[in-house]
Amino acid sequence: MCEGSTMPQLAASNAVMYELAAENPDMTDLDRLTNLYWSLCSVLRAGTPGDVVELGCNAGRTSVLLEMVLEAEASEASEEAGETDRSLHLYDSFDGLPAPSAADRYLKRGDCKATAADVLAAFARRGLRRPEIHAGWFEDSLPRHLPDRVAFAYLDGDFYASILTSLTHVWPRLSPGGSVIVDDYCDRRLSPRAWDGLPGVKKACDAFFADVPARRRVLVGAGDLAFAEFRKPPDGR
Repeated sequence: MCEGSTMPQLAASNAVMYELAAENPDMTDLDRLTNLYWSLCSVLRAGTPGDVVELGCNAGRTSVLLEMVLEAEASEASEEAGETDRSLHLYDSFDGLPAPSAADRYLKRGDCKATAADVLAAFARRGLRRPEIHAGWFEDSLPRHLPDRVAFAYLDGDFYASILTSLTHVWPRLSPGGSVIVDDYCDRRLSPRAWDGLPGVKKACDAFFADVPARRRVLVGAGDLAFAEFRKPPDGR
C-alpha cells in the first residue's frame, strides 16, 4: 500500500489484486493492477486535488481496486491535502464498444459489453462504497457528468475516437500534478513486449498531446503490458 498505510490494509489490497487478476487475466492482470495502484497512490500522497475517474469501466474489476485505495487512504489523504472526500466516477456505454474507425482493429462494435449491475455487484461483494456510475457514450456523458476537478483518470476506451474524446474532456479538468493512465498504449521502442492490438489508442494520444504539454511515461510489466502515464505539469500548462 502507500507509505504510511497499515499492514492489514496492505494484506487486504494484495489479496484482492490476486483475486481480480484471476477473475479475468486478459483485462485485469497484475501488471495493470500494480501500475494503477502505485500511480493512484502517488497522486493521493502528493495531495493532488480532485476526484478519480475511470472511462471504460466494463464490469468494474479495476474500479474495485481504485475504490479500495481511495477508502484505505481517505483519512490520511484528507488531512494532508485538505480534501474532505474523493469520489470515484465510472463511465461506460454498457452497450459494448462503438463502431471502430480506420485506425482501429482487433475489436468490433458491441464487444466488451457489461452492465451497471455487474459493477455494483463487484462493489457489494467487497463491502465497498457505491461509485458514481454514468452510463452512455463518452461524447454524451463526459461533458455533463465529469467532476469539476480530476486528480486521477484511467482511460480504457480501446478505440481512437473514444480515447481522443476522453482526453479532450478529462485533461482540462485534471489538476496540476494529476495523472492519466491510458490502457493499450503500445510503444514498442520503450516497451518491446507491449501488446499492439489496439493501435488507435496511441494514435489518439499522440494526436492530442502533439500541442499539449505533458510528462509521458511508458510503463512496463512482466508480461505484455501496454500502458502509458501522462502527468499534467505542476504549473498546469
